[in-house]
Amino acid sequence: MLSVNDLIIRMGGRAIIDGASATLPARGCVGLVGRNGAGKSTVMKAMAGVIEPDGGRIDKPRAARLGWLKQDAPSGSASAFDMVMAADTERAALLAEEEAGAPPERLADLHERLIAIDAYTAPARAARILKGLGFDEAMQARPLDSFSGGWRMRVALASLLFTGPDILLLDEPSNHLDLESALWLEDFLLSYPGLIVLISHERDLLNRVAGYILHLEAGKMQLYVGNYDSFERQRAERLAQLEAARAAQAAQRAKLQDYIARNSARASTAKQAQSRAKALARMQPVAEAATDPTLTFDFPSPQPLRPPLVTLDQAEVGYDGKPVLGGLDLRLDPDDRLALVGRNGNGKTTLARLMIGQLPAMAGARNATGKLKVGYFTQYQVEELDRDATPLQHMSRAMKGAAPAAVRAQLGRFGFSGPTAEQKIGTMSGGERARLALALVTRDAPHLIVLDEPTNHLDIDARQALVQALAGYEGAVVVVSHDRHLIEATADRLVLVDSGRATPFDGSIDDYEALVLGGSSGGNAAPAPAAKAPRIDPKEARRQAAARREAAQPLRKAMLAAETKLNRLIADRESVEEQMTQAPADITALMLRKGALDAEISAAEEQWLAASEAYEAAIAA
Repeated sequence: MLSVNDLIIRMGGRAIIDGASATLPARGCVGLVGRNGAGKSTVMKAMAGVIEPDGGRIDKPRAARLGWLKQDAPSGSASAFDMVMAADTERAALLAEEEAGAPPERLADLHERLIAIDAYTAPARAARILKGLGFDEAMQARPLDSFSGGWRMRVALASLLFTGPDILLLDEPSNHLDLESALWLEDFLLSYPGLIVLISHERDLLNRVAGYILHLEAGKMQLYVGNYDSFERQRAERLAQLEAARAAQAAQRAKLQDYIARNSARASTAKQAQSRAKALARMQPVAEAATDPTLTFDFPSPQPLRPPLVTLDQAEVGYDGKPVLGGLDLRLDPDDRLALVGRNGNGKTTLARLMIGQLPAMAGARNATGKLKVGYFTQYQVEELDRDATPLQHMSRAMKGAAPAAVRAQLGRFGFSGPTAEQKIGTMSGGERARLALALVTRDAPHLIVLDEPTNHLDIDARQALVQALAGYEGAVVVVSHDRHLIEATADRLVLVDSGRATPFDGSIDDYEALVLGGSSGGNAAPAPAAKAPRIDPKEARRQAAARREAAQPLRKAMLAAETKLNRLIADRESVEEQMTQAPADITALMLRKGALDAEISAAEEQWLAASEAYEAAIAA
């Protein structure tokens, strides 16, 4: 169990975390969510003990081992495999003691402990984790310094997973992964035996893995039971209740003010008016729900072109005369929505660059309509923005000769209007810079937008805004992303890039996931391009799913009842904790009540977990 008590963290003289409290369960996955800038990574650093809070405390069991995924990539001449093995310092120390010739009376204890920590299966576990994260045998033997920063971050993640801490803190662990490795990680986390605190902006990952959502907003935190979709429903209900309370209070205020205005001057009613004035002064305003009016994406639609936009005919592409992909046959029409899938390093970005003409065809042919305009977004463009410039200056340079009104109109499509258009880019969040980069690459109303990992800097709400904007865009879209929700919501067809070829994948993203996780090597092998996921008639699939849901209704009711009970108990405890902060006379009784509620919540969590697992097993059967 991890407990956050009245946490206060200040940065730049401002309290970004202000009296936040929450008690996390002993096991399961807690998704830590909130808008960019809400303080999620700061809270995680405080949990890891990296920063000292300005007030309050974070408690955990004394014997609990805690592991944190740092954002610094490891380096050195050691191999990826050796780096992962070295992460288990206890195993290394015990083996070193054994090899140094420990006395006979110590050897028995050494062997017992080595067996207890699975020391002798450690090499196989390390290799399996590395393979799941995309490292084949040759890559596992390569020195760290031969890898890019993204691949070295995968080694850091593998090292942390290998140690298996009781409390696992993960800050955006899938940012440096391809879709295949992200699916493997999701599968790994589903069976993790300890407590996971996970910061992620990927809706599907939080829906599949998280059993709780810890929402951080306005310096406070609120724990919800359920996955991300459940959190959104519960929060929407709370916001609706909040708005209703604000409306009721506004009506009451108006009524009091009207009475005071009409009766203050009359001697017979002056006392009553004075009493109502005091009541009006004591009335605490209901807080307004936080909104972000700048959370905007609006892609300008292009002038129509006749199909096809691009065709590849037995094309070959590569670098320095060496082919990376060959035998490419592909046609892209104005209304196409295409996603490129396959492990990193197999050539997805290379294919995208060939399609838009950034790379020439080494053999075969690439043909494109002469009037084709392309908007090409890469995650590196976000880092290359001039931090000393403003969005208005950047867009004015890009749209040289355009009227100032046209420049501001393009910025306004992406939420940069008024003062935000003249804010220094260096003071912006990663999500704001990503929005600006998207505004820049689409300034000419392109016929084709290519998005290469567009979501790395975007929070969940911004990703959903991007999905909605793409739905309204009237041109063609090509997506390279590890975000399964983005692919599912925007792509009509998939192209699998693997083994030097790019071939249509006959199925949905769910079929592709089943193929990746259903490999003979435990879901770690890259899919072969010729393989196809088994398919059944869609009507039959829907009928079977409906039958399973119907049969599982009693289990679902039990799960929802357990969830309702747990939420009620958590609300009761929060009420008691609020009363305790007011230094009441009956503090002892409140402390006893809180202790009883803690015990009830622990039991209710176990009941809810069991009910959820039973329901999920029933509908997945």
